Amino acid sequence: MARTIAKDHDQKRAQILKSAAKVFAEQGFDRASMTQLARECGISKANIYHYYDSKDAILFDILDTYLRDLRDRICGIDMEGAGVEERLHRVVGEVLLAYQGADHEHQVQIGAMSALPDDQQKLLRGYQREMVQFMSDALEAVAPDVFDGDATKLRSATMSVFGMLNWYYMWNTGAGAQAREDYAKLVSDLTLNGIRGL
Repeated sequence: MARTIAKDHDQKRAQILKSAAKVFAEQGFDRASMTQLARECGISKANIYHYYDSKDAILFDILDTYLRDLRDRICGIDMEGAGVEERLHRVVGEVLLAYQGADHEHQVQIGAMSALPDDQQKLLRGYQREMVQFMSDALEAVAPDVFDGDATKLRSATMSVFGMLNWYYMWNTGAGAQAREDYAKLVSDLTLNGIRGL
């Protein structure tokens, strides 16, 4: 007879992923053990194996869940009725708000993705590319004549915006929603006013 799934299965799985992200971010993926992960989760090592058969499986699920949700949130922004400048404001603001509370997952993405097999990395990088493309489209719409088919210039501008947002994440991890919105406006205004001078 097949084992039934507990009613709180998804909740426990989410707790494992959150706790494991903290361990991987603080200890490093290579140094972390399943024993440490179980301890951080407040469950037995045998119980953690009920959900995941390996540390690698946990790492992939952390990043797949995080990046897929991030992609869905950013690329799913309601742009209805917004002009090109407002669209850029919305995208930049949503990125910063989406980063809130995900510091460990973000660190794991930066430091441990390369530990995964190539096919899994390819999937995860696909999520990243979709977000970059979404930002790129918003930037290009602001001043299409500036980029005029110059993919290198557009990519440089796009990654510069992400650079500013990631700087904020690195140095202002405890910032609340209002502070993030204020900085998003600064980045958007700086980009809008600077992009036309390119």
